[in-house]
Amino acid sequence: MTYKWNYQTITPQQAEASRQLAQALGISPVLGRLLVERGITTAQAARKFFRPQLPDLHDPFLMKDMDAAVERLNRAMGRKERILVYGDYDVDGTTAVALVYKFIQQYYSNIDYYIPDRYNEGYGVSMKGVDYAAETGVKLVIVLDCGIKAVEEIAYAKEKGIDFIICDHHVPDDVLPPAVAILNAKRFDNTYPYEHLSGCGVGFKFMQAFALSNGIEFHHLIPLLDLVAVSIASDIVPIMGENRILAYHGLKQLNSNPSVGLKAIIDVCGLSDKELTVSDIVFKIGPRINASGRIQNGKEAVDLLTERDFSAALEKAGQINQYNETRKDLDKSMTEEANHIVEGLSHLADRRSIVLYNEAWHKGVIGIVASRLTEIYYRPAVVLTRTGDLATGSARSVSGFDVYKAVEHCRDLLENFGGHTYAAGLSMKVDKVPEFMRRFEEFVAEHILPEQTSAVIDINAEIDFKDITPRFFNDLKRFNPFGPENVKPVFCTHNVYDYGTSKVVGREQEHIKLELVDNKSHNVMNGIAFGQSSHVRFIKTKRSFDICYTIEENTHKKGEVQLQIEDIKPNWRDDEQQTRV
Repeated sequence: MTYKWNYQTITPQQAEASRQLAQALGISPVLGRLLVERGITTAQAARKFFRPQLPDLHDPFLMKDMDAAVERLNRAMGRKERILVYGDYDVDGTTAVALVYKFIQQYYSNIDYYIPDRYNEGYGVSMKGVDYAAETGVKLVIVLDCGIKAVEEIAYAKEKGIDFIICDHHVPDDVLPPAVAILNAKRFDNTYPYEHLSGCGVGFKFMQAFALSNGIEFHHLIPLLDLVAVSIASDIVPIMGENRILAYHGLKQLNSNPSVGLKAIIDVCGLSDKELTVSDIVFKIGPRINASGRIQNGKEAVDLLTERDFSAALEKAGQINQYNETRKDLDKSMTEEANHIVEGLSHLADRRSIVLYNEAWHKGVIGIVASRLTEIYYRPAVVLTRTGDLATGSARSVSGFDVYKAVEHCRDLLENFGGHTYAAGLSMKVDKVPEFMRRFEEFVAEHILPEQTSAVIDINAEIDFKDITPRFFNDLKRFNPFGPENVKPVFCTHNVYDYGTSKVVGREQEHIKLELVDNKSHNVMNGIAFGQSSHVRFIKTKRSFDICYTIEENTHKKGEVQLQIEDIKPNWRDDEQQTRV
């Protein structure tokens, strides 16, 4: 794959601010620049960024309807009403349900939880779920990570004498459901200072407010932060502002004293002896929790996340791990099938989006396949399958393009839809699929920018190997946790050489294990270039090449630095056939 390297530029004013900030903090000017790029321009703001503090969390009662939500929950408990905690079947939804259920259950026993079946009920609040609540005597439903568009379903529940509290973070429609309280910082009349909470994060704020109203000290909420960190990482919400505080302390909890269910997943993932990062959640922990809802039922994930007995949790985690293996097999075969279809599309080079429909595809994996297609073709992608008489599917986007708006543009064709900037779910009558394909492509072609449809690596700074000192690396680690709006910095070094010991590795000899030097230091830097073995012949010619990379800790040698090479650009000119220093 050919990447375009996009070198980030800063204004003279930002450069001066970077220099002053670096001087005040005693850090590298390169790191000062990274802070300024994140909108951090004072030493005080930088110290808050490097050491997020739980007392800096916002007052939960600043959120619209929070007082009404707490009052209704307190009233339900006072009257001994049956409460149902209801949530989506993905990681954000299941962690949110587990968090709220676990916290309330410490103080109240007449409570249960419910996760809709992806295949029989679909996304969000279902009529079947409302009927279940009515049949089991529920008077209050707390719905998490969904519900903001469930106008008909919540009206139906109201007729049956069931109240709803909605805790959601998806974009609302103009008409809000008739719930007693709607906690969502994206609502048009929002009063909360931070709008990027995950669904689980909204649930946490609700429990924070509930605790405040009942004189429960904040430290009782801290054990729940591991669930919030898992939701933030998995749902790809920004890791700045309040989310940074929650993720930072959630990761501390996950590493020091995770809940029984998460500890079992960590063991099953083989991560027990490792300091866990956002990447471990995204690539190991999150997919296993998700696999439950994709292959079987998301309720099994909540059963695991609320389990108190470790041996029982290990057994449940093992089952979920098997679901994940099944998911990986389906993912691989469906992605190959989807690729084959895309490659056969006429005028592919002229298309700005990809929309595929196959009624035989597995509903639980279509979101993953849509993500794979955006990664391969750099186009917003929608993948649809058939459920009854409807085509249901998932949309995924490329960096900087709002796929939710593209789906919303076609709303008159849709039975249902919801989501946010980079991901959306939708359903429509099968006969509407061709028109949806046409209209979606039309909208994307009109609004997407050329640079959003090509493989680009954003490079934060050019540095030399001599700049990568232990002090530099330790200061860089303070930028953790990385994620959207605080992405892991990518650095570039020009004119590097093989030290003579680089070699291909991997089961299929697809990776390169590198030992490199540059002209400006005697440092030998270790690196790994995944899937880039095609470059090894050039590297072995002893000619120079350019690399861009992130700086990681070597997992096999604690304390040592390893470069994770994102891309290699050979210098083909003859005059660059220099011998290494």
